[in-house]
Amino acid sequence: MADIELYPTKKSLQGEMVVPGDKSISHRSVIFASLAEGTSHIRNFLTGEDCLRTVEAFRLMGVHIDQHGSDLAIHGRGIAHLKEPVSPIYFGNSGTTARLMSGVLAGLPLFTTAFGDESLSKRPMDRVVIPLKKMGAEISGRDHDSLLPLSFKGKKLKGDIHELKVKSAQVKSALLLAGMLAEGETKVIEMGETRNHTEMLLPEFGVEVNVEGRMVTIKGGQQPSGADLKVPGDISSAAFFIVASSITPGSEMIIRDVGLNPTRDGVIRAMERMGADISTHIHTYIGQEPVGDIHIRAGSLRGVTLEGDLIPNVIDEIPILALAATQAEGTTVIKDAEELRHKETDRIHAVVQTLTALGAKVEALKDGMVIHGKTELTGGSIHSYGDHRIGMMGAVASLICQNPVTILDKDCISISYPSFFQHLNEALK
Repeated sequence: MADIELYPTKKSLQGEMVVPGDKSISHRSVIFASLAEGTSHIRNFLTGEDCLRTVEAFRLMGVHIDQHGSDLAIHGRGIAHLKEPVSPIYFGNSGTTARLMSGVLAGLPLFTTAFGDESLSKRPMDRVVIPLKKMGAEISGRDHDSLLPLSFKGKKLKGDIHELKVKSAQVKSALLLAGMLAEGETKVIEMGETRNHTEMLLPEFGVEVNVEGRMVTIKGGQQPSGADLKVPGDISSAAFFIVASSITPGSEMIIRDVGLNPTRDGVIRAMERMGADISTHIHTYIGQEPVGDIHIRAGSLRGVTLEGDLIPNVIDEIPILALAATQAEGTTVIKDAEELRHKETDRIHAVVQTLTALGAKVEALKDGMVIHGKTELTGGSIHSYGDHRIGMMGAVASLICQNPVTILDKDCISISYPSFFQHLNEALK
């Protein structure tokens, strides 16, 4: 595990930048293209460790995938030509790979075993396993089939109606993938809006999906076709530079070609509510996905309450929003975010401990936190907890700390943003 020491700077963030491809779309594009018949070309694919786990999973199943930098050529031969892997599939730290691939592996006529790293092996899989078993899936694993490693005795599943008990795009997507492989029709009814990349992207691969309000319907037996697409920049990665530009005096940045999907742009709405000087401009669409530029200037922020339907939209951005709240006048309350306790680490605990170590005034709630601002951060030594978003939050905090910040185990940042420190250094002028 490598550490890094970051020193206070009098520089600000200036100019333009492009962030890496969207993590959620990168995962899905590989899955859909690998199931497809025909060659797919995926440009601006995120080459972080998580997404590469999805690539390797399908290589083990016989899919030929060429990679040249961030461009992939996936030579799909169709669902019927996928092969049974001769060794267990390693999901690493990737919860998206684990949950979405569970929907695929359960519905293929193959036997597979999958496992993850120590962190992923603690994350709940029963939210996917239980509804898949309703469709006839045969899945076994630790702790009553709720934890990795899991084994899948794949078979033809039966379409079903699922009323989700959690707000999770991963669960929704796993069930839609299983439904595409199943007999009959599958309906997924959400309890609240979650990111909708699966519903937006499947039609690009020739798969019919019907969306009516919070119900998504897919017919079984559909064979995806190859497609070409460019992955937009990841707004969750852009979020670190949105906040950095807002809280670092004198900063002004334009982040180009970012995915502005309305189920993902909550970080922009949250920062606007806090009074940030931020604007967006949609200039193109990739399939149904809006893509545009984000313009941010440093300015004063105010405390707000973040809760309710906004939370699933910003669940990955809460760590960096919490840092922004330390620089806002007044109190910020984040609640309805208990899902954070089931991420790469217990993110509520990790955020509170990290910001407290840096000198912030933060209190943990069962489902969120209370942040008292405005606070001058002192700096210090913090642990990433093996969580890429905690590590990047600490790096952004170092820009406004009085003393150096040491981040223990910085390598986890490569899970989602391998070029993060390069981009941060290039932006500082």
